[in-house]
Amino acid sequence: MALALWPGNPSGSGDALESWEKSPGSPVCEADLAVDRFLKRELGALLPAAGWLSEETADDPARLGKGLAWLVDPIDGTRDFIRGRPGWAVSVALVSGGRPLIGTLVAPARQEVWSATAGRGAWRNGERLVASTRKTLAGARVPAHDLPKEDQILTKVSQPNSIALRIAMVANDEADLVATLRWGFEWDVAAAALIAREAGAAATDAFGKPLAYNKRDPRAFGLLVSAPAIHGEAVAHLAGRAAALAPKG
Repeated sequence: MALALWPGNPSGSGDALESWEKSPGSPVCEADLAVDRFLKRELGALLPAAGWLSEETADDPARLGKGLAWLVDPIDGTRDFIRGRPGWAVSVALVSGGRPLIGTLVAPARQEVWSATAGRGAWRNGERLVASTRKTLAGARVPAHDLPKEDQILTKVSQPNSIALRIAMVANDEADLVATLRWGFEWDVAAAALIAREAGAAATDAFGKPLAYNKRDPRAFGLLVSAPAIHGEAVAHLAGRAAALAPKG
């Protein structure tokens, strides 16, 4: 469904894609909503008792009382999707007790399916993933277009718009570090963080604290996914900026 609507698909419908901004700097398109409706229907039929938390659905607090909950980003990387670029994915995770049980990323424009089950490893297109094993922060590969002065010790590699795909790059040893210093939502990272962790990477918030899911406020400040040996060094490297930017109180 998403691939058929993607402007970069030469076999697509050819119709102009409808897109708009939900809020300044937050694009959405008809594909986001179509995929959201499809997944809500299909996953709801698969597990009727599970709660639902999606970027494109109004939040229903009833999910908090559910033993299981689906966390969904129907199109992660909407900017790339709208522009006909391949750096987008459909992200789905099933969580229980605040922890992901399964996670799947489908990136049809890249012909990739990423998946993980808690305690059973992570995979891309049937091949088991082994995360980066880098030992030092200096020179670490990070998906980025530009790096601020403080991060010039790092090495830029290609950056897809999808944060989930950037996290998956660490899981597949295509990057050593992915970090953000802003508010992010659970649906953005739940599936990919599980995939990274099951591949052997470390995955926390910007302060090095564990990520939790299906919370009343479905946000966390910052994200840090890295090779495990550089995680502590990365937390320390970001600590001053994280403390300055994080909400007080």
